[in-house]
Amino acid sequence: MKIEGRNSVYELLKTDKEIDKILVQKDLKDEPSKRLINVIRSHKVKVQLVDKYVIEKESESKRHQGFIAYVSDYKYFDIDDILNDCNGENSLIVVLNEILDPHNLGSIIRVLECAGADGLIIGKDRSASVNDTVMRISSGALNHLKVARVTNINNAIDTLKDYGFWVYGAETGGQSIYKANLTGKVCLVIGGEDSGVKRLTKEKCDGIISIPMFGKVNSLNASVACGIAVYEVIRQRVEK
Repeated sequence: MKIEGRNSVYELLKTDKEIDKILVQKDLKDEPSKRLINVIRSHKVKVQLVDKYVIEKESESKRHQGFIAYVSDYKYFDIDDILNDCNGENSLIVVLNEILDPHNLGSIIRVLECAGADGLIIGKDRSASVNDTVMRISSGALNHLKVARVTNINNAIDTLKDYGFWVYGAETGGQSIYKANLTGKVCLVIGGEDSGVKRLTKEKCDGIISIPMFGKVNSLNASVACGIAVYEVIRQRVEK
Protein backbone atom coordinates (compact mmCIF):
# COMPACT_ATOMS: atom_id res chain seq x y z
CA MET A 1 0.00 0.00 0.00
CA LYS A 2 1.25 3.49 -0.86
CA ILE A 3 1.09 6.34 1.63
CA GLU A 4 1.41 9.67 -0.18
CA GLY A 5 1.98 13.22 1.00
CA ARG A 6 4.01 14.91 3.72
CA ASN A 7 1.43 14.76 6.49
CA SER A 8 0.43 11.15 5.85
CA VAL A 9 4.05 10.00 5.80
CA TYR A 10 4.80 12.00 8.95
CA GLU A 11 1.87 10.41 10.80
CA LEU A 12 2.97 6.98 9.58
CA LEU A 13 6.39 7.51 11.16
CA LYS A 14 4.72 8.04 14.55
CA THR A 15 3.47 4.44 14.52
CA ASP A 16 5.23 1.12 14.84
CA LYS A 17 4.21 0.00 11.35
CA GLU A 18 6.96 -1.55 9.28
CA ILE A 19 7.86 0.64 6.31
CA ASP A 20 9.40 -1.04 3.29
CA LYS A 21 10.83 2.16 1.85
CA ILE A 22 10.09 5.82 1.22
CA LEU A 23 10.50 7.51 -2.13
CA VAL A 24 11.67 11.10 -1.74
CA GLN A 25 11.83 13.52 -4.63
CA LYS A 26 15.29 14.95 -5.21
CA ASP A 27 16.08 18.60 -4.59
CA LEU A 28 13.18 19.42 -2.25
CA LYS A 29 14.13 22.75 -0.70
CA ASP A 30 11.02 23.92 1.20
CA GLU A 31 11.26 23.86 5.00
CA PRO A 32 8.39 21.36 5.65
CA SER A 33 10.02 18.85 3.30
CA LYS A 34 13.45 19.36 4.88
CA ARG A 35 11.99 18.75 8.35
CA LEU A 36 10.28 15.56 7.21
CA ILE A 37 13.46 14.30 5.56
CA ASN A 38 15.28 14.77 8.87
CA VAL A 39 12.54 12.84 10.69
CA ILE A 40 12.75 10.02 8.14
CA ARG A 41 16.52 9.83 8.58
CA SER A 42 16.15 9.69 12.36
CA HIS A 43 13.92 6.61 11.97
CA LYS A 44 16.55 4.89 9.84
CA VAL A 45 13.99 3.97 7.19
CA LYS A 46 15.18 2.96 3.74
CA VAL A 47 15.04 6.06 1.54
CA GLN A 48 15.21 6.17 -2.23
CA LEU A 49 15.90 9.57 -3.79
CA VAL A 50 14.28 9.84 -7.20
CA ASP A 51 13.65 12.39 -9.92
CA LYS A 52 10.29 14.13 -10.07
CA TYR A 53 9.15 12.16 -13.12
CA VAL A 54 9.70 8.88 -11.24
CA ILE A 55 7.62 9.87 -8.24
CA GLU A 56 4.95 11.29 -10.55
CA LYS A 57 4.76 7.91 -12.27
CA GLU A 58 4.47 6.05 -8.97
CA SER A 59 1.87 8.41 -7.49
CA GLU A 60 -1.79 7.50 -7.78
CA SER A 61 -3.17 10.64 -6.19
CA LYS A 62 -0.78 13.09 -7.87
CA ARG A 63 -0.70 14.84 -4.49
CA HIS A 64 2.46 13.20 -3.18
CA GLN A 65 4.29 16.48 -2.31
CA GLY A 66 7.52 14.61 -3.02
CA PHE A 67 6.96 11.68 -0.62
CA ILE A 68 5.58 8.15 -1.08
CA ALA A 69 5.94 5.47 1.61
CA TYR A 70 5.40 1.78 0.92
CA VAL A 71 3.85 -0.38 3.62
CA SER A 72 2.07 -3.73 3.73
CA ASP A 73 -1.73 -3.79 3.29
CA TYR A 74 -3.79 -2.54 6.20
CA LYS A 75 -4.38 -5.08 8.96
CA TYR A 76 -7.83 -4.76 10.47
CA PHE A 77 -8.46 -5.04 14.20
CA ASP A 78 -10.97 -7.28 15.96
CA ILE A 79 -13.91 -5.81 17.84
CA ASP A 80 -12.27 -7.05 21.03
CA ASP A 81 -9.22 -4.92 20.26
CA ILE A 82 -11.46 -1.85 20.19
CA LEU A 83 -13.50 -2.80 23.26
CA ASN A 84 -10.43 -3.60 25.35
CA ASP A 85 -9.09 -0.08 24.81
CA CYS A 86 -12.37 1.79 25.19
CA ASN A 87 -12.55 4.98 27.20
CA GLY A 88 -14.88 3.69 29.93
CA GLU A 89 -18.22 5.45 30.25
CA ASN A 90 -17.18 7.99 27.63
CA SER A 91 -16.60 5.40 24.94
CA LEU A 92 -17.60 6.23 21.38
CA ILE A 93 -17.68 3.75 18.51
CA VAL A 94 -19.06 4.30 15.01
CA VAL A 95 -20.54 1.57 12.81
CA LEU A 96 -20.81 2.14 9.06
CA ASN A 97 -23.73 0.48 7.31
CA GLU A 98 -22.77 0.08 3.64
CA ILE A 99 -20.59 3.13 3.08
CA LEU A 100 -19.27 2.43 -0.42
CA ASP A 101 -17.26 5.54 -1.28
CA PRO A 102 -13.61 5.34 -0.14
CA HIS A 103 -13.48 9.15 0.01
CA ASN A 104 -16.30 9.12 2.55
CA LEU A 105 -14.59 6.36 4.50
CA GLY A 106 -11.33 8.30 4.61
CA SER A 107 -13.10 11.48 5.71
CA ILE A 108 -15.00 9.63 8.43
CA ILE A 109 -11.78 8.11 9.76
CA ARG A 110 -10.26 11.59 9.95
CA VAL A 111 -13.28 12.92 11.85
CA LEU A 112 -13.24 10.03 14.32
CA GLU A 113 -9.54 10.30 15.05
CA CYS A 114 -9.82 14.06 15.61
CA ALA A 115 -12.76 13.45 17.97
CA GLY A 116 -10.88 10.80 19.94
CA ALA A 117 -13.32 8.00 19.08
CA ASP A 118 -12.42 4.51 20.26
CA GLY A 119 -12.87 2.78 16.93
CA LEU A 120 -14.73 2.19 13.71
CA ILE A 121 -16.55 -0.94 12.53
CA ILE A 122 -17.22 -1.66 8.86
CA GLY A 123 -18.65 -4.65 7.01
CA LYS A 124 -16.73 -7.06 4.80
CA ASP A 125 -19.42 -6.94 2.13
CA ARG A 126 -20.94 -3.88 0.46
CA SER A 127 -18.47 -1.56 2.10
CA ALA A 128 -15.46 0.43 1.03
CA SER A 129 -12.28 -1.16 2.33
CA VAL A 130 -9.08 0.47 3.52
CA ASN A 131 -6.85 1.27 0.55
CA ASP A 132 -4.44 3.93 -0.66
CA THR A 133 -7.26 6.40 -1.31
CA VAL A 134 -8.69 5.96 2.19
CA MET A 135 -5.28 6.46 3.73
CA ARG A 136 -4.67 9.61 1.70
CA ILE A 137 -8.09 11.15 2.44
CA SER A 138 -7.68 10.39 6.15
CA SER A 139 -4.51 12.53 6.15
CA GLY A 140 -2.71 9.97 8.29
CA ALA A 141 -5.54 9.57 10.82
CA LEU A 142 -5.88 5.91 9.86
CA ASN A 143 -2.54 5.29 11.58
CA HIS A 144 -4.12 6.21 14.91
CA LEU A 145 -7.65 4.76 14.75
CA LYS A 146 -8.64 1.11 15.14
CA VAL A 147 -10.82 -0.16 12.29
CA ALA A 148 -12.51 -3.55 12.60
CA ARG A 149 -14.07 -5.32 9.63
CA VAL A 150 -16.86 -7.80 10.43
CA THR A 151 -18.94 -10.32 8.52
CA ASN A 152 -22.23 -9.25 10.09
CA ILE A 153 -22.89 -5.67 11.20
CA ASN A 154 -26.00 -6.62 13.19
CA ASN A 155 -24.09 -9.20 15.22
CA ALA A 156 -21.46 -6.56 15.93
CA ILE A 157 -24.16 -4.24 17.25
CA ASP A 158 -25.40 -7.02 19.55
CA THR A 159 -21.87 -7.39 20.89
CA LEU A 160 -21.63 -3.67 21.58
CA LYS A 161 -24.95 -3.79 23.43
CA ASP A 162 -23.63 -6.62 25.58
CA TYR A 163 -20.81 -4.29 26.55
CA GLY A 164 -23.26 -1.60 27.64
CA PHE A 165 -23.34 0.61 24.57
CA TRP A 166 -26.42 2.58 23.58
CA VAL A 167 -26.80 2.32 19.83
CA TYR A 168 -28.25 5.18 17.79
CA GLY A 169 -28.90 5.17 14.06
CA ALA A 170 -28.39 8.48 12.26
CA GLU A 171 -31.38 8.57 9.96
CA THR A 172 -34.27 10.81 8.91
CA GLY A 173 -37.52 10.63 10.85
CA GLY A 174 -36.00 10.29 14.29
CA GLN A 175 -35.55 12.47 17.35
CA SER A 176 -33.58 15.66 16.83
CA ILE A 177 -29.93 14.99 17.51
CA TYR A 178 -29.87 18.16 19.60
CA LYS A 179 -32.59 16.86 21.93
CA ALA A 180 -31.34 13.29 22.32
CA ASN A 181 -29.30 12.25 25.34
CA LEU A 182 -26.02 11.04 23.83
CA THR A 183 -23.98 10.73 27.01
CA GLY A 184 -22.51 7.47 28.28
CA LYS A 185 -21.20 4.64 26.10
CA VAL A 186 -22.45 5.48 22.62
CA CYS A 187 -22.38 3.73 19.27
CA LEU A 188 -23.47 5.73 16.22
CA VAL A 189 -24.62 3.89 13.10
CA ILE A 190 -24.10 5.82 9.87
CA GLY A 191 -25.96 4.59 6.79
CA GLY A 192 -24.91 4.39 3.17
CA GLU A 193 -24.73 7.35 0.83
CA ASP A 194 -27.98 6.52 -0.94
CA SER A 195 -29.80 3.90 1.11
CA GLY A 196 -29.28 5.10 4.68
CA VAL A 197 -29.36 2.68 7.60
CA LYS A 198 -30.78 -0.68 6.52
CA ARG A 199 -34.12 -1.78 8.01
CA LEU A 200 -32.82 -4.75 10.03
CA THR A 201 -29.92 -2.68 11.34
CA LYS A 202 -32.30 0.14 12.23
CA GLU A 203 -34.38 -2.31 14.25
CA LYS A 204 -31.27 -3.18 16.27
CA CYS A 205 -30.80 0.45 17.30
CA ASP A 206 -31.97 1.76 20.66
CA GLY A 207 -33.04 4.97 18.99
CA ILE A 208 -32.99 6.95 15.76
CA ILE A 209 -31.52 10.43 15.77
CA SER A 210 -31.86 12.99 13.00
CA ILE A 211 -30.05 16.16 11.97
CA PRO A 212 -32.57 18.97 11.40
CA MET A 213 -32.85 20.01 7.76
CA PHE A 214 -34.10 23.42 6.63
CA GLY A 215 -33.17 23.50 2.96
CA LYS A 216 -34.69 21.96 -0.13
CA VAL A 217 -32.17 19.09 -0.23
CA ASN A 218 -33.00 16.69 2.59
CA SER A 219 -29.80 14.69 2.85
CA LEU A 220 -26.15 15.23 3.77
CA ASN A 221 -22.97 13.55 2.61
CA ALA A 222 -22.29 10.56 4.90
CA SER A 223 -19.01 11.94 6.21
CA VAL A 224 -20.58 15.34 6.93
CA ALA A 225 -23.50 13.72 8.77
CA CYS A 226 -21.06 11.58 10.74
CA GLY A 227 -19.03 14.64 11.72
CA ILE A 228 -22.10 16.49 12.96
CA ALA A 229 -23.31 13.50 14.98
CA VAL A 230 -19.92 12.69 16.48
CA TYR A 231 -19.29 16.24 17.59
CA GLU A 232 -22.75 16.52 19.12
CA VAL A 233 -21.76 13.55 21.28
CA ILE A 234 -18.52 15.35 22.19
CA ARG A 235 -20.38 18.60 22.92
CA GLN A 236 -22.73 16.89 25.34
CA ARG A 237 -19.80 15.31 27.17
CA VAL A 238 -17.86 18.54 27.40
CA GLU A 239 -20.86 20.45 28.74
CA LYS A 240 -22.01 17.67 31.07
